[in-house]
This record gives sequence, C-alpha cells and structure tokens, in this order.
Amino acid sequence: MRSRIVITGGPGSGKSKCLTRLKIVDRFRGFVFLDEVARRLLRGNPDYRHDKAAFHIAVYNDQVAREAELGDRSFITDRGTADAFAFHPGTRAIVGTTLAREHERYDKVVQLGTSAALGEEHYTGDDIRTESPEEALAIEKAIKHVWQEHPGYHFIPAIRDFEEKYRQLVQIIDACVAHTRKLTE
Repeated sequence: MRSRIVITGGPGSGKSKCLTRLKIVDRFRGFVFLDEVARRLLRGNPDYRHDKAAFHIAVYNDQVAREAELGDRSFITDRGTADAFAFHPGTRAIVGTTLAREHERYDKVVQLGTSAALGEEHYTGDDIRTESPEEALAIEKAIKHVWQEHPGYHFIPAIRDFEEKYRQLVQIIDACVAHTRKLTE
C-alpha cells in the first residue's frame, strides 16, 4: 500500500529545504519526490503571473498528471492539488472538483508555517516567490483553509529552530509510513 504525503505552506516555510533533506534519508528511498509545479511553470513562463486562472488550472492539471503517472508508488510532494484553490479559489469550480475529492488523493498533509510569522527579519523571498511578509501570511491562512479539514492534516508553526521544525515533519512522515505498513500486514 502506498503513502501519499503533501508538504505545503506559504512562501518562506521551508518546504523545498525539507524535501531536499528528505530525499537523502535512507528510510524514504522508496518514495518519489515531486517538486513544486508552480515554481517550475513560472520559471518556464513568467507571463503566467498575469493570468492567475490559467496558471492555477495548469498547476492543478500538471499535479494530477504527475501523480497519475506514479500509479501505486509512494510519494512526497511539494504542494498538492488543493493548493491551487488557496491561490485562486475559482480553480476548483473550473476543474470541476471538490475539496473532499482532492483530500481523498492524499494520506497526510503537513503544512509548514511561513517564517513571515516570526517577523520581517526572518522572511526572505526569491526570484519566484516575491510576496511580502503580509502576503505570505495571507497565503498561509488560505492554504490552511483548503487543507484543515483533511483527516491527516498537521500544522507545524514557524519556529526559529529549523532543525526542530524538520524533526517534527520527519516524525509525522514516519508515523504515516508506519500506519500504512500496519494496514498492509
């Protein structure tokens, strides 16, 4: 039985850094790691910034296609399908789905709190994520709104000790994997 895990969060939450570290952990070798679709699409076509609807439909469709290609393989993904709805709520109606249907796609959802919650001096953007600290916090709230009803949802708040945040994430993933293994025994 496979494990399907989403790591999500607002800008500056440490998603990419965590995924980079998880990829080299021996006990997660059986997982496929999926990078963030939105970042890849924006690098390929910066004009997407000017058409939010088209962009988030493309993000959603790309994520669905990537997950379908995996079949029964376990994966950990940087954002899941419902993230598109946090950034552009109209996407859900356009693609013809519900939050409940999207939640069923995943076993566990871990939202990492944005460093913007720690103060402006702790928050940095980059060439793709150009949001202000206030915008990052608003995105965090929108992401929480679309995922918080998922039965396997966890929120790890922003904390100054990144190692502690990472440790909490690994603990949640380990528990999910152990539960999945137990179901197949």
